[in-house]
Amino acid sequence: MPIATPVLNAPSLPATAAPENASQSAAVARAASFGVKSDDILRGQKAVEITHNGSTYRLQATRLGKLILTK
Repeated sequence: MPIATPVLNAPSLPATAAPENASQSAAVARAASFGVKSDDILRGQKAVEITHNGSTYRLQATRLGKLILTK
């Protein structure tokens, strides 16, 4: 069974710019607390491969609903 490799578009944060007002601070805080649902990553598959810093990892869902990440 081929392993799906999803592409995620994470929000980018300003490199070193400090927020100038409260609305900018709130936008940076929202981006910093960004999260992804496991269903969005797995897309109906039991496992997916994730490439990070040149290494490939496998994210797998168990029958009990747990997640296992292996290198």
